Amino acid sequence: MAKNQCPTPHIGAQYGEIAKTVIMAGDPLRAKLMAERFLENPVQINNVRGMLGFTGDYKGKKVSVMGHGMGIPSIGIYSYELFNFYDVDTIIRVGSAGSIHKDLNLGDLAIAMGSCHNSNYACQYELPGVYAPIASFDLVRKAADSCEKFGYHYRVGNVFSSDSFYTENAHNDKWINMGVLCVEMEAPSLYMNAARAGKQALVICTISDNILTGEAMSAEARQTSFTHMMDVAFSII
Repeated sequence: MAKNQCPTPHIGAQYGEIAKTVIMAGDPLRAKLMAERFLENPVQINNVRGMLGFTGDYKGKKVSVMGHGMGIPSIGIYSYELFNFYDVDTIIRVGSAGSIHKDLNLGDLAIAMGSCHNSNYACQYELPGVYAPIASFDLVRKAADSCEKFGYHYRVGNVFSSDSFYTENAHNDKWINMGVLCVEMEAPSLYMNAARAGKQALVICTISDNILTGEAMSAEARQTSFTHMMDVAFSII
């Protein structure tokens, strides 16, 4: 598919309808929430496969929000098309994660500086070694500064991104020993797509459950505290 040949197989927007900065969430309804909460005059630009997307204005800047589905392959498809066909420059994912770090509690934020993973996504590049997917440092620094400004408790570091939600052998203790913060399911392909396209990406997660203690947020708590990562994402664009 040629560059700028839009719509794509998975995104129904025309070229130019998606902003240079896109904030994404796994749940398309969370994208709808962001559009309603943060954007002025939001216009729906995608509903292919129910993956809602909207473009509007945030403090005078054109911004898009969109769902990306669950898992490394799903966000890999959407972020690839956004970077390569719609000329998006920056994608920030806001999502949930399970803590495996003693200093990350329910409602805290994890800024994914890097992503350990068990995915084969990098195999397509045929690299002569093991690739380490990392975020844009500029976005990491801005996100950390924003958390300080808002007074949100956060940690910056490695996350573990898994291809499996239900697994018989999680080996969380081994990741804990390496100082990994939490478990999520999307960062590597987003970071690799951004690197390959020469673009910027960042993942900010809210701790929705604690794998070490078994604690988990209620549905009501998710609705209130999940907006903290959105506050940070919008503040750094």
